[in-house]
Amino acid sequence: MVGIGPGGKEELTPLALSYLQQCTVIIGYKTYIDLVKSLIGEKKLVAYGMKEEQARALEAINLALSGERVVVISGGDAGVYGMSGVVLEALKEKNISPRKVNLTIIPGITSALKAASLLGSPLNHDFCLISLSDLLTPWEVIEKRLRHAALGDFAIALYNPQSHRRKKLRRAIEILLEYKNPATPVGIVREAGRLGEEIKLKTLAEITEEDADMRTVIIIGNSQSYFYENFIITPRGYKW
Repeated sequence: MVGIGPGGKEELTPLALSYLQQCTVIIGYKTYIDLVKSLIGEKKLVAYGMKEEQARALEAINLALSGERVVVISGGDAGVYGMSGVVLEALKEKNISPRKVNLTIIPGITSALKAASLLGSPLNHDFCLISLSDLLTPWEVIEKRLRHAALGDFAIALYNPQSHRRKKLRRAIEILLEYKNPATPVGIVREAGRLGEEIKLKTLAEITEEDADMRTVIIIGNSQSYFYENFIITPRGYKW
């Protein structure tokens, strides 16, 4: 399991690169395979589309059991909305020990951290990562998590804020505005670390559905966060 980071080749860790170069088969979402093709030489590449995570995991296990050195790649970090959990669940379902396939998980830079670095220090205190995708999680559960994160005054990074099919961002902002100041600083980063990277600074009340798609991370500050020039600062509490 290898996390390839947000997308830029320079942000792929040396350890991740070494695993990509030593394996015999790479399995992953087609977009992620395209991001690493130029780095890996001649390999067997097995590309899948969206919503085929379980098929990826099962094929990886079967190939590993047949003797192949398999890498399953995830964008960002393999353990943050990534493939490591799917592979481990598949191993459990098939009653196969992770040791039998020599499972190793290599971390990567997840998009929330890349986005935060572009925005300054919005996640410099306690924070939550919440995906707005209700494909696998009921929307009622997501709403509950949003409410409790806002009530706890966490900074919040929103993943998968909306797609062409799913329009939940407006409702999410309405929920957050029940607990957070409308002037709360927000950073909106699209294509973090990739070609076409875009950064917007807004307040919580100013966010619209047009600000985001599935390639966007939205970072919302806590009650102490503030703008300083083109950055967002969430202070730790140091006295100056």
